[in-house]
Amino acid sequence: MTGAGRGIGRAEALALAAAGASVVVNDLGVAAGGRGSSNVPAEAVAQEIRDRGGEAVASIESVADWAAAERVVGTAVEAFGRLDIVVNNAGIVRQQMIEEIGEEDLDATIAANLKGTFAVCRHAVPVLRAAGYGRIVNTTSNQWTAPLGNAHYAASKGGVTSLTYDLAFELRGDGITVNAVAPFALTRMTADAAERDADLQARGIMSSTRAAAKEARADAALVAPLVVYLASDAAAGVSGRVFRVGGGKVGVYSHPTEVRAIFRDESSGPWPCEELADLLPRTLLAYGEGRAPHLA
Repeated sequence: MTGAGRGIGRAEALALAAAGASVVVNDLGVAAGGRGSSNVPAEAVAQEIRDRGGEAVASIESVADWAAAERVVGTAVEAFGRLDIVVNNAGIVRQQMIEEIGEEDLDATIAANLKGTFAVCRHAVPVLRAAGYGRIVNTTSNQWTAPLGNAHYAASKGGVTSLTYDLAFELRGDGITVNAVAPFALTRMTADAAERDADLQARGIMSSTRAAAKEARADAALVAPLVVYLASDAAAGVSGRVFRVGGGKVGVYSHPTEVRAIFRDESSGPWPCEELADLLPRTLLAYGEGRAPHLA
């Protein structure tokens, strides 16, 4: 699994190993914002699994590199003779509002969060298809449902969600399930969340109502059981689902659906703008589903 050296990924790796899985502990060892690297986190978790009687190897590869992502997959096959489970957890976050985001920030975030997930899936799927079995668990975020800064992060995680839906459909006849978790936990990425929320409130960006509604961050280990479940045979019939998990909560999101529509005879030509301005507030936008989320 990727991003397994610390936080949520480490907890998931340990839980999977405890359930009997042999684990490739992949982690580039970067800072939360994606800078630097170290082999210590991956090596430490792999050793911890071995000390507990499990099987694990460390992988110090950047999944944002196409060839390196292929090597991560190859490491599992070479070390254990097979690949059954793929957990994509590697990711970075840079706490920025849109006007603070530079091109390098965008590229780094998309590369780590979206390209890395895509690349590992791309190289893993042929192996899983050949075996006629597989479990893929991606890591997304509720950032795409509750926008509040970090637009590059939200875009990357929204991409992961769409990728999950697409692959679940594409692989439905191959014995491969594809799901995603949107976790919340106390990690190095969220350690300063209270301080950041206070700053956003002071700047008038976050309301006190929105701040009070945020879920409390708890032990990262509380996310892991759902990932173990999704990686198991017990979840053979579960695919294309996105779960919100953390603390004592497990929730599931609905798939985006078209909730209502208005129609015009095509022979009449395109909608006049003034007609849309009159109709939309009274029809499509008249109910909660048509409003932008979480703006209170």
